[in-house]
Amino acid sequence: MLKRLLECHRAPHRLPELPSLRQVLATTAGSFLGIAILSGLTRHAGVDLLMAPFGATCVLLFATPDTALAQPRNVIGGHVLASAIGLTAQHLADLHGAIGLAAVVTIAIVAMQLTRTVHAPAGADPLVILLKGHTLGWSFLLTPVLTGAVILVLLAYLVNNARNTEKWPRYWI
Repeated sequence: MLKRLLECHRAPHRLPELPSLRQVLATTAGSFLGIAILSGLTRHAGVDLLMAPFGATCVLLFATPDTALAQPRNVIGGHVLASAIGLTAQHLADLHGAIGLAAVVTIAIVAMQLTRTVHAPAGADPLVILLKGHTLGWSFLLTPVLTGAVILVLLAYLVNNARNTEKWPRYWI
């Protein structure tokens, strides 16, 4: 077994290919516009639409749009489900200790797996909610979670279809 492990360790690794200039420009435009729109609406319209996991969502939507984690079902469903689990935990128990935080994140990840809505950035949503320091209301699911995720998906639809010959998304539902 050790010999096999060492052989795998010595095997040459191939880095992914560099993205084309067109891909880099689309990623730049999409991620910049996505965060700027959410931030601008938060500041000027007085509607809270920005949360840290949306930065990581932009990585997936604009830099790796063909992956399963970057499909609308996963982005929207993952964020809503994981946030609902975080809010439920916040309202039911004081789960700010290490075991409580770990349990809620784990429950969110398993729930995303079982519903086929895995979206890696959404795994942080329960932490955002539980570490906020005060009880968030259920309206948090509407803004920023659902509305912010939908805005990012709609922007990704425009940006990704402008840059690719293949249509994005691969699936909606």
